[in-house]
Order: sequence, then C-alpha cells, then structure tokens
Amino acid sequence: MDPSHTTTVNATPENVLKLAEDVATVANRKLGAIHAIAHQTRILSLNATITAAKAGDHGRGFAAVAVEVKSLADQVARISGEMESELKTALDALRDVGRSMAAEVRGSRLVDLALNAIEITDRNLYERTCDVRWWATDAAVVEALTRPEPEVLAHASRRLRVILGAYTVYLDLWICDAQGRVLTHGRPDRYPRVAGTSVADQRWFREALASASGDHFAVADVARPAALDGAAVATYAAAIREGGDVHGRPLGVIGIHFDWEPQAQTIVKGVRLTPEERARTRVLLLDARGLVLASSDGQGILTETIPLPSGTHASGRHLDAQNRLLAYHRTPGYETYRGLGWYGAILQAPIPATVGS
Repeated sequence: MDPSHTTTVNATPENVLKLAEDVATVANRKLGAIHAIAHQTRILSLNATITAAKAGDHGRGFAAVAVEVKSLADQVARISGEMESELKTALDALRDVGRSMAAEVRGSRLVDLALNAIEITDRNLYERTCDVRWWATDAAVVEALTRPEPEVLAHASRRLRVILGAYTVYLDLWICDAQGRVLTHGRPDRYPRVAGTSVADQRWFREALASASGDHFAVADVARPAALDGAAVATYAAAIREGGDVHGRPLGVIGIHFDWEPQAQTIVKGVRLTPEERARTRVLLLDARGLVLASSDGQGILTETIPLPSGTHASGRHLDAQNRLLAYHRTPGYETYRGLGWYGAILQAPIPATVGS
C-alpha cells in the first residue's frame, strides 16, 4: 500500500462507531457476494452431475469433478457462514466499546460544563460578598443607624439610590436596625412596602448581626420576598458597625438583594452546547437539596427538585428514571466565598432513535 494514501482517523468514540458501521457494511456486501458465488457453484455442480449421468460411462470422470465442485461450494458456504457469525460478534463488541467510550466522553464533558456553570456563578456571587462588606462601611449607611432621623434616613436612601444606579444587578438595598426593622432603602418609589418591614426572622439578618467582624457576611438561598413583589433574589448581608470600624459594635444590618433570575439565566443559557444538544438539554443551577434555582428552559425555578445521589460526592453522572443523563458538580467556592453547597447540573435526554433503525 502506498503510504501517501494512508488515511489518518481521529480515535474519537464517534469515529469508532462509524468505523464499525463501515466495516459491517463492507463485510455484509462481500459476504453476500461469497454466498451468491457458492450458490451459483452448487447449481453448476448440480447441472454437471445431471449431464454426467446422462452421458453414462463417458461421464463418470466429469461426475467426480462435479462432486468435488459441490464439496468446495459447501466448504465456502460453511466458511463464509462462520465468518459472518464471527464478524457479527466482533462488530457488536466494537459497537459496544464505541458506545461506552461515547458515553464516558459525553458524561465527562457534561460534568466539566456543569462545573464551569457553577464556577461562573461563584465568581459572580463572590463580588456580591465584597459589595455588601464595603457598603456596610459607607458613611451615610452608618449614620442612618447612628442618628435615625428623617433627614438622615432620606440622605441614606438617596445614597443607596446612587449605588443602585451604578450596580444594576441589584433590585434593592435595605438598612435594618438591630431589631430587624427596615429603616430605609434605595427604591421607595418602586417597592413602597419595604420601609417598616421586619426581617428579624430572616437567617441572613440574624447571622449578619451576630457576625464576629466586618470581614464576615451572611447569605441566604434564593427566595421571593413579598416586599420585592415576589422577585427571585439572592440576599447578602453584613453588620453595620459603629464608626464603620471592622471591629465596631453592630448597630444593624445592610441587606443587598441580587436580581437573581436574569443573571442566572445568562449563565445557564451561555453554556456551550451544540444546536442539536441544546434541543434536548437542560442546564441547571441547583441548591444543596436539588431545588432548581435556574434552568435554561426557564421551567421549575424554585418549584422543581432534581434528585441528586446521596453521599458526599462533589461530582458525578448517572442515568435517571427517564434514561436522561444527569451530570453535576458541587460548588468549589471562590476566594473567600465557600458557597452554599449549590450545584451546576446538566440534564440531557438521549438522542432520539432514527425511524426504522
């Protein structure tokens, strides 16, 4: 064989499957030709035997040749049958290997994509932890709790409005006193029910107020506060301390409400899938219990739970009850943000079977 005509094949699972199908096609075509030749040879042998019988003694030698030809045809048929059976076994095994390789590669890729989605989320939310700790030291914010007089609170509200104008990823910023009452916020025109609301029972408020220093923050899972018209928000909080000092006495809490849905949708819809994959794939962000926090199809947010394997596995993949591949990866955290045990997840349906296959 001329080396210049050698074809190099990438050893991908898809190419293994294609090669198996190509070999099967060629083998079936050649075996079909061999079967046809053996059949024709038997017919010729039969005709020769009949002719030899009619020739009597003169045809005895020819009859012996006809018998040998038939014997050879039978051997060819037997060998080709054995070859067909052995080839089928080998090709079936090759297909299984190809499918197994394809499933392994596909699963590993989807786990990597799930990790990438949760890492982007973590980096985004890390910035929220920096924001809340910074704004807790703002002079207007501290003064609102030091002197909670109408003009001081109005000034703080204007200051929060300026921040919201620059940081459009937030729906609202709340300044709460030590009893958990919202004294002022950044969007009184848009959310008139916020002022006076009590958040004393909210985990983010209690944890922020009890934090050891200004280096700490609190965070809650995504929720839909009624005071924010039921919008989905991720709330981050930090203690507002006397004098704005990192070790000052806690005077109250600032809570910042991250506009979750549009930011999360950008992440899950930005995962790189082929057009064919996208039609049968859901990209998800899940909380530690498997509750859907974001979904590329916009379905099930804060209402649907995706069952995750029990145990401490940070990542993995498995087929669910509907034969869909679920690949997932738990948050690794980012910088000082350890996360809440959330997951990136990819739920992918199998490729539809071809009609007639």
